Amino acid sequence: MKKRGKSTESVHAGKIECGRVAPVSSPIFQTSTYYYPKEGSAGYVYTRLGNPTQEVAEDKIAALEGAQEGLVFSSGMAAITTTIVSLLDKGDHLIATEDLYGNTYTFLRNELKRTGIELSLIKSENAKHIERYFRKNTRGIFLETPTNPLLKVIDIKHLAGATHKKNIKIMVDNTFATPINQRPLELGADVVIHSGSKYLNGHSDVIAGLVAGKKGDMEIIEEMRTTLGGSLDPHAAFLLQRGMMTLAVRMQRHNENGSKVAEFLEGHKKVNRVNYPGLKSHPSHELAEEMMDGFGGMLSFEVKERRKDANKFLKSLKLLLAAPSLGGVETLISIPAETSHSYLSRKERLGQGIKDNLIRVSVGIEDFVDIKKDLNQALAKV
Repeated sequence: MKKRGKSTESVHAGKIECGRVAPVSSPIFQTSTYYYPKEGSAGYVYTRLGNPTQEVAEDKIAALEGAQEGLVFSSGMAAITTTIVSLLDKGDHLIATEDLYGNTYTFLRNELKRTGIELSLIKSENAKHIERYFRKNTRGIFLETPTNPLLKVIDIKHLAGATHKKNIKIMVDNTFATPINQRPLELGADVVIHSGSKYLNGHSDVIAGLVAGKKGDMEIIEEMRTTLGGSLDPHAAFLLQRGMMTLAVRMQRHNENGSKVAEFLEGHKKVNRVNYPGLKSHPSHELAEEMMDGFGGMLSFEVKERRKDANKFLKSLKLLLAAPSLGGVETLISIPAETSHSYLSRKERLGQGIKDNLIRVSVGIEDFVDIKKDLNQALAKV
């Protein structure tokens, strides 16, 4: 069968057949348990173990990422933590880039040692020399690309080449890019992870996580999901899969608006620096062009000159929303030092290049002229 386009997969992957009933919209199987019909079990026992509504979203992420199977979780962090402790054992060594979402970084730095898994945190720039950090017991590499919140880009193909013929799993958090803009499995990664609360859902009304990869890995992760209990509620799974149906068309607008906003900010006198892989000034722009089909709606910039200026900018917004999270249809703006990376000390944040006056923007799908107008008037107050 000829490979289908991403928008087609977003709409049609994961349809449910219900005997004589053929709903166009996938129904919500809002049940905790299942009885055994006289004709035999349909294969479902308990929703923590599996649910038809969950499977719609799982089939969609597998189709979009080009994976054999997908899994949904109760949150992005549940997806990340379950994946890592499933694929690595006590005594194994994990290499992770330090440019990560704050809670991911905290889990790796503070909690992973409880499992007996060794950890090396490296700067994203050093991933091109990943072989230097290999040990005999290295079994995993974890990274985000583009990174949060500085939008650094890491060469997944290079990592895959370096781990070729080695028993090392490459795990990529693809939340910022989405499978519309980047598909890590096609670039050589083993497992791809998403916070479904962001672009995949796209409407800021769901907490969810997703993982996709080869069948063997997914079976191991699914067993651990059952044990740890990070399963997704059926109603949340319904909202997630419904949001995924419009992912491709939303990302087209996010890509367009993201590029326009980045160019506008780069030329503004009140802005010191803009981090966006679609800009030619970005240090990894050429690599991003090679790896990605679009540059997304995420960017960050440094406003002149201190945190109080960044706070004044946020308080001056009239249309755009000063709020954490990202990936929704509305533009959300935050200060990483106070939100996503508040878990780190100031010294740790500065060591990663996250300054107090750094502002992160999740560009929505509003009309660009209105986004620009509000950004401009807020910057004028700085």
